[in-house]
Amino acid sequence: MTPEDEWAVAVVGTRRASAYGREVARDLGAALAASGVTVVSGLAQGIDIVAHRAALDAGGRTMAVLGSGLDQIYPPEHQPAAAAIAKAGAVVSDYPLGTQPEAANFPPRNRIISGLAKGVVVVEADERSGALITANFAAEQGRDVFAVPGSIRMASCRGTNKLIQQGAKMVLSATDILEELNLAMVAEHQQVRAALPADETEKRVLACLTGEPVHVDELGAQLSLPIAQVSSTLALMELKGLVRQVGGMNYVAAKEGRLDYRVD
Repeated sequence: MTPEDEWAVAVVGTRRASAYGREVARDLGAALAASGVTVVSGLAQGIDIVAHRAALDAGGRTMAVLGSGLDQIYPPEHQPAAAAIAKAGAVVSDYPLGTQPEAANFPPRNRIISGLAKGVVVVEADERSGALITANFAAEQGRDVFAVPGSIRMASCRGTNKLIQQGAKMVLSATDILEELNLAMVAEHQQVRAALPADETEKRVLACLTGEPVHVDELGAQLSLPIAQVSSTLALMELKGLVRQVGGMNYVAAKEGRLDYRVD
């Protein structure tokens, strides 16, 4: 993993993906990767492997989280894909070497998939899909949850439609994800962050910010710094994607929002 993996989005879904689900996963994986976003998924059949391969084909980064040891790639036919992912991103697991891909291992690993990402996109899933476990973990971790709508007549879309009904953000294109997560300028953020590493002032400013807006004057008073210095620091931090201005010279830390719901 590298610092650029800070900008990551998980793309997950059913193993029994329809042609529609595969096409959407391919489009989203490619578009996110092309925008500089790392695509995280679980290397499973269906939506997961399509998203990984789309990111690779787009020349982007992708990470696969296993429900087994790193020497036990599952399913076995995805070993070539895992090797390619390791070269263009990472293959990770919290299970020791030799751990077999037992069914009980996969739900817990989903918390890592959601934890590595700023948001989780469920492309296609029925009501008992493991992808919904990932969505639950994402909500608990304060990550944004997205879902792609599908036909009400398709069992494989019942889970995603239910997520939207419960408050997940509906996805019609990758732009919806990039804009919601403030990832539309990832490449620019990466360049600026590389050129302008954080200094002590930036660290102090960031320590004063949460998800609640704070006015620049209040920051200056808290830090005992001139307003001009605080303003210029905030401007650089906004370019880096560390903070966001929410109007009227009020700033918040640029971190994930929270969805206050759970999947039943």
